[in-house]
Amino acid sequence: MAKELKNNTDEAQQTEANVTPAAAEQETTAEVVVADEVIETPEKAEEPKQPWLVIVMVLLMRLVVGGVFVFSGFVKSIDPWGSYYKFNEYFQVFGWESLLGLSMFFAFALAAFEFILGVLLVTGSCRRVAPLCATAFMLVMTPLTLWLAVTDAVPDCGCFGDYLILSNWATFGKNVALLAGCVYLLVLNTRVRSIYGPAVQWMVMALSFIFVMFNLFSGYLTQPLLDFRPYKIGTKLVSNATSSTDADYLFIYEKDGEQREFALDSVPDDDSGWNYVNRRTVKKPQQSLPKDGLTIAAWDNGDDMSDSLLMHDQLLLILIPDMDKVSIAYTFRINELQTYADKLGCAVAALTSGTDEEIAEWNDIAMAHYPIYNADDSEIKMIARGNPAVVYVNDGKIVWKRTLMSIDPEIIHREEVTIAQIGDNVQEADVLRHNVLAYLFCMAVVLLVNRTHLVFRRKKKE
Repeated sequence: MAKELKNNTDEAQQTEANVTPAAAEQETTAEVVVADEVIETPEKAEEPKQPWLVIVMVLLMRLVVGGVFVFSGFVKSIDPWGSYYKFNEYFQVFGWESLLGLSMFFAFALAAFEFILGVLLVTGSCRRVAPLCATAFMLVMTPLTLWLAVTDAVPDCGCFGDYLILSNWATFGKNVALLAGCVYLLVLNTRVRSIYGPAVQWMVMALSFIFVMFNLFSGYLTQPLLDFRPYKIGTKLVSNATSSTDADYLFIYEKDGEQREFALDSVPDDDSGWNYVNRRTVKKPQQSLPKDGLTIAAWDNGDDMSDSLLMHDQLLLILIPDMDKVSIAYTFRINELQTYADKLGCAVAALTSGTDEEIAEWNDIAMAHYPIYNADDSEIKMIARGNPAVVYVNDGKIVWKRTLMSIDPEIIHREEVTIAQIGDNVQEADVLRHNVLAYLFCMAVVLLVNRTHLVFRRKKKE
């Protein structure tokens, strides 16, 4: 028995010794190949093919839902002052006066959030997070717009700025459709690949953030890069007293702490005890425009001064929507601007929606030597953005308009500079065009760098 075991062991050792080097190399190669196959299997695994209808619907929802977010964020970024006024309106309706100081911050944040989220949805980036954020956002906005539609507390929600004004019920219907699209993407968005790879999607967000912030700061510091309002550059201003507009005005008077509105034909006499406070338009100016131009109304204790205001060949209008929020430094700059304008034979006047008490306080602090007239708050904000804003009118036509902060204080001390040249150094449309082209170019470069290696990999496999 022991002899048999010994013979078997010797045969096994002899067989192992007789293995040729070539056979051993083949065996080793086979093991490597098997190992490579095991390692490469996860890399070669492809996502399961989706039905063509699912792919088409996901791509369509990305374009529609994401496109709406991109458009909404873009128009808000063009005119941050419009969003600022709208947030003020919302906070006052809800009784959140403590948040009024954050209105401009919310205007910037909302525009950036909507635009970046829209770009992520359109490109399919962040396939899980983007639809989740969009759905959460619409779950807040849809009930809010339903409440606005029922109560009409705010006539225009401001979804698309002044570019496109929708009724509250139309806005609610739009939000319901968007919410349905967001839910669809929340479920099926991961089944379709994104345009940009995961490694560069942070660059997509960064470029979009830079683009939208450039628009926001341009609109905040100077004027909106696109003017969606009626009072565009080149518009002729017409006196409210001589125009053919059918806009109605109500005059607000106060007596014994009670405020009451009066029509023009029923304004109380001076000896009646009623004191003039303010006035407001029943119809917005853009809803009742005269054929020969746009109206501008200036009031002084209830008297229409628009005729005398527009009789000047050259006129600098200082628009002050909120007197309480203007720093004292700006009042001195306005005085310097008036001195400069007087040398060039240009009249200066201010329009504000403040009360008589606020105007009197302004005159005491600013030592103003220019007339200050009362005007409708919405009309002031439509003519130009900023607090204060400056509008140059020549022969009744708007030549330029700027925020006061964007006017270089040194430029008004140069004798060779005319008033027309002060606001002629920035062409908003050209700035926006260059900004858009630069943004699209950078996005294309990122896509090219990110996806070029896939082409070479496919050719290598072929």
